[in-house]
Amino acid sequence: MSGELGQRFEGEGDSASPLDRKPILELKGISKRYGAVQALTNVDFEVYPREVVALVGDNGAGKSTLIKCIAGTHTPDEGRILFDGKEVHIHAPSDATRLGIETVYQDLALCDNLDVVQNMFLGRERVTPVLPPVVELLSELAMEQHALSVLQTLNVTTIVNVRSRVAGLSGGQRQSVAISRAVMWNSRLVVLDEPTAALGVAQSEQVLALIRRLRDQGLGVVVISHNLHELFSIADRIVVLRLGRRVATFDHESTTAEDVVAAITGARGE
Repeated sequence: MSGELGQRFEGEGDSASPLDRKPILELKGISKRYGAVQALTNVDFEVYPREVVALVGDNGAGKSTLIKCIAGTHTPDEGRILFDGKEVHIHAPSDATRLGIETVYQDLALCDNLDVVQNMFLGRERVTPVLPPVVELLSELAMEQHALSVLQTLNVTTIVNVRSRVAGLSGGQRQSVAISRAVMWNSRLVVLDEPTAALGVAQSEQVLALIRRLRDQGLGVVVISHNLHELFSIADRIVVLRLGRRVATFDHESTTAEDVVAAITGARGE
């Protein structure tokens, strides 16, 4: 990892690159307003390959708005989005998906009445034409084999039977299914919103280990969480938003939780 990562980069609109390589995703001067509420103001944000970026801030800091701009749920009022160095326009979730950006929200969006394979292929089922285009059969075996391959690649060992209904899985297993589904479509960047919320210690560690494996496989990962202890165990950089502005960026190896909390609350001097 580059020696530059040991530095701390601070301040609104900070353009210094902490890593000696090009970012997968780069946001420049993103602003977003909801009526009279200015949710984001001139925010820069970047994610590099093989990196976990923690996005932190108090309630109302603008974290959710920023990831919704990345995911295509909201369109920024101002600013530019670059993917692999080229300017792109993300106006819908389908635009983000085509680029290789997948977002796993806190509710996971899983169907309890379907099994693991059916959830992983939901909306993207493989079919075998019989009397096209009238009659097509689901390619159940091919989907099951692909799902197993993805889970094995990510070393998800807690799911024994991929034909088990999601309703019967634990919280950690459900989160693993949602994350595995997000990365099985040639994803380059995965955004995770509170991935360990409401999970026990053992289940949380399973999810954190999975996040580390995503990074090891070359993906960029953005994690939103209020649990600084967990973030320090997985994040390479920690980006702090406060009142809709990016106020600080830390390398987790050269900072402390107290520094991050001070930036979140505004206790640090300007």
